Amino acid sequence: MASTTILVPVEEYLRTSFQDGDREYVDGRIVERNVGEIGHSDLQTSIAFYLRTHYHNIWCGVEVRVQVRPTRFRVPDVTVVLGPKPAGRIIVTPPLLVVEVLSADDRAAELQEKIDDYLAFGIPCVWVVNPETRRAYIYTAEGMREAVGGVLRVSNPEIVVPLDELFA
Repeated sequence: MASTTILVPVEEYLRTSFQDGDREYVDGRIVERNVGEIGHSDLQTSIAFYLRTHYHNIWCGVEVRVQVRPTRFRVPDVTVVLGPKPAGRIIVTPPLLVVEVLSADDRAAELQEKIDDYLAFGIPCVWVVNPETRRAYIYTAEGMREAVGGVLRVSNPEIVVPLDELFA
């Protein structure tokens, strides 16, 4: 038996508040995010706290909607914008950096689709951090690499985050 997908207009998605964490919006479909576990939350908080306390020329937010295309809204675990807090309710211009913290239920194909959306939107750098293995990966238009020496980096401006600091 074929399943039916009900498409939701963008306007309805933007008006909706979800009780148990935000959802992403992909071409008319509302997509659940894998969140809610202590390891995920702890790492997400550590990243945002580290960035906010060490870098005063950025704004850093947790689970904010980023409109990557007219019909796609992603909700990165951490979003970093150069300069002050953005105006409005959602991010509509490419941030400097987004961070995805892996959850046990994340699937490689879905994660890669998010990363592709971020890079195509013009976000110069995507960090993916695994709280279980304590490893991290940096994605740019040039490709993917593991965080060298256990350090996450982005340039222009330079931001450096030692993984040991996040897992302390």
